[in-house]
Amino acid sequence: MRHFVLRRILAAPAALALFALAAPAFAQKAIVVVRHAEKVDQSTDPVLSAQGAARAEALAKALAAMEVKAVYVTQYQRTALTAAPLMKAAGLKPIQVHSDASAELVERMKKEHPTDVVLTVGHSNSVPRILKLLGATETIELGDNDYDNLFIVVPAASGPPTLLRLKY
Repeated sequence: MRHFVLRRILAAPAALALFALAAPAFAQKAIVVVRHAEKVDQSTDPVLSAQGAARAEALAKALAAMEVKAVYVTQYQRTALTAAPLMKAAGLKPIQVHSDASAELVERMKKEHPTDVVLTVGHSNSVPRILKLLGATETIELGDNDYDNLFIVVPAASGPPTLLRLKY
């Protein structure tokens, strides 16, 4: 698997070119996976903090050129709020999948948007599961304060996908 780490999403055009070259013409272009942005507190279903809202805006800017066609979120408002600026700019509505249904999420993304770029916003425990289900062979761990990882999974015609790990 090819794995790239970029410190700033300013390299988005280069990342776009990489995923365009790696994606077969007949398959899903890419699946972008992020953890929700920073939350205001540790309650069950908190909103985003000011820092989280700024990160959500940064995510929208980082993904603007990727022409995301669908956004998958969990039942928790922090996931939809993380994707809200992107959804507003792209005229999209969230597709909700339960946070414990990672396998269902992956199947739905592949079935419902087989040739598109899609975004899924998860949690520190679900993002690694989702990446594994998408075929990533690398072990991914996210700490409690890891909010700036942006994973782009580019399916391959055969073998493991290309995984880009960016910071935004």
